[in-house]
Amino acid sequence: MSKTAVKTEKNIRPVIYRDFFTDFSMHSATGELNTKTNEEAVKQSIRNLLLTDKYERPMQPSIGSGLKGMLFENYTPQTQIVAQEVVKECISTYEPRANVINVVVVPEFENSVTVTVTFSIINNPDPVNLDIVLERMR
Repeated sequence: MSKTAVKTEKNIRPVIYRDFFTDFSMHSATGELNTKTNEEAVKQSIRNLLLTDKYERPMQPSIGSGLKGMLFENYTPQTQIVAQEVVKECISTYEPRANVINVVVVPEFENSVTVTVTFSIINNPDPVNLDIVLERMR
């Protein structure tokens, strides 16, 4: 792991986690791949996990959450509880850098659900929020 520093307005924090952008975009000046660090890297990873269905990745069929399939179910309080447990299990199984604090699943209109995940990153006790909107397409 790299121990370089990222300047912020408040202080200098060490870079603990670093991931590539999902579109593999290049930095215009250096020609290197753009990267996300710390909270943003873990957020991107959790978003990818929750938006991936099982059997969607060719060499890793067990990775994914299955949340998209739940959008076609009748939304009841039991469905909400199951969705929250699916999110917690997916993150705890496939993202070792995050500790889930809370998951809230809220239905929006007829065809979408908002998932709010509150988590902390290993080595950083500050809570981080991630909002994901899942929409049903026809």
